[in-house]
Amino acid sequence: MGQRDGGDDVLVVGAGAAGLACAADLVAGGLRVSLLETAGTVGGRMRTDRVAGFTVDRGFQVFNTAYPQVKRRLDLRALRLRPFTPGVLVHTDDGPRRFTDPTRRLRESRDLLPGRLASTRDLIALGALSARDLLAPARYLRTRPDTTTLTALADAGVSPDLVETFFRPFLSGVFLEDELETSARFFHLVWRTMLRGTLCLPAEGIGAVPAQLASGLPPGVLRTGLPVASLTDRGVTLADGSELAARAVVVATGQRAAARLLPGLDVPSGRVVTTLYHAAERSPLPEPTLVVDARRRFLNSCVLTEVHRGFATDGRALVSTSVLGDPDPEQEAAVRAALAEVYDTDTRSWEPVHRVVVHDALPAMPPPLPLSRTTRFAPGRYVCGDHRATGSLQGALASGARAAREVLADLRRRPPATGPAALAAPAPPNPA
Repeated sequence: MGQRDGGDDVLVVGAGAAGLACAADLVAGGLRVSLLETAGTVGGRMRTDRVAGFTVDRGFQVFNTAYPQVKRRLDLRALRLRPFTPGVLVHTDDGPRRFTDPTRRLRESRDLLPGRLASTRDLIALGALSARDLLAPARYLRTRPDTTTLTALADAGVSPDLVETFFRPFLSGVFLEDELETSARFFHLVWRTMLRGTLCLPAEGIGAVPAQLASGLPPGVLRTGLPVASLTDRGVTLADGSELAARAVVVATGQRAAARLLPGLDVPSGRVVTTLYHAAERSPLPEPTLVVDARRRFLNSCVLTEVHRGFATDGRALVSTSVLGDPDPEQEAAVRAALAEVYDTDTRSWEPVHRVVVHDALPAMPPPLPLSRTTRFAPGRYVCGDHRATGSLQGALASGARAAREVLADLRRRPPATGPAALAAPAPPNPA
């Protein structure tokens, strides 16, 4: 596929959430843009597949309606969102305990009575923490001194018992790490959005989100099936050896690909998660509720067909279960045994439908965590993605928006190149 007549002002490499947001804002700013994607479709890690009559995302996903960038960019009604229960079911040694938001489902909050899931002191501490995160200005949460989530919970007066019973098993599935070493800033912002928004899934799977973002781009901007091999002084070289030129290049890929395209770029380590999909003749839990295990034998589990019946075409139940890392067959068998205990059912007849291993599913986010970093890497070169902000859809979209702002500001200061090179000679990498 050749370059459009007249060339481009900006090439954006990678059509995940960050690249889609960046390209949209650059186009809105009046620039000529090509959004280059290696795969045949958009989305990056936010993709949905159809497997044996089931709709399965590439790893367990949830969509949070409270993210500011989501509200700004997406038509939520068009996504036909299907909500999860506002709470989680915790499997404990004393049986299942329901952690439900009492402001939304008071009748289902009996497990929040003192002595069941938490003590009176813990409930007071949890209420104070939640009220602050819900009501305080977001700027206050973003600018407080940072520490680990584990330390922040202790500082808030949450006992080790409640941490081990609820927070560690639940947040392990949010952060994809079970030491609670993730930035407290990020925890407080995530907790805030959970209290303010609804966790749900589009009726067509999570891939409907990037698909909607892509549908808003003008014809000719998105160009799929174009793997970028390297960046050059002119622009980029594609895998087939051809070259595309532009005044600026934005790398909007995952952190590994970004480090390859931009040698010297400092990127965080990535979390690995595996999601196992099973089909069951009957639903083991007749409600759209996330299940976590206090013994942490898995991250979380959910009957996706309770969220939306359309995720299966043959009437069977689709169960999604995520675990840290890439388990071997023996470990997967142990997970299935744990699910039998947690769901109180025989899982031996469950049919394995799909298995997805996601490398760099989230960037590691230890404190102190800068919630946003400049996307400028060198003259004419920029980098965006959740690894430059926070590991979330909000972080990816916000980073893409920041890249567009910085590109627009820089190109308006710098006239178009008149020599053979469209990009200035690269400067030393910007570590910020």
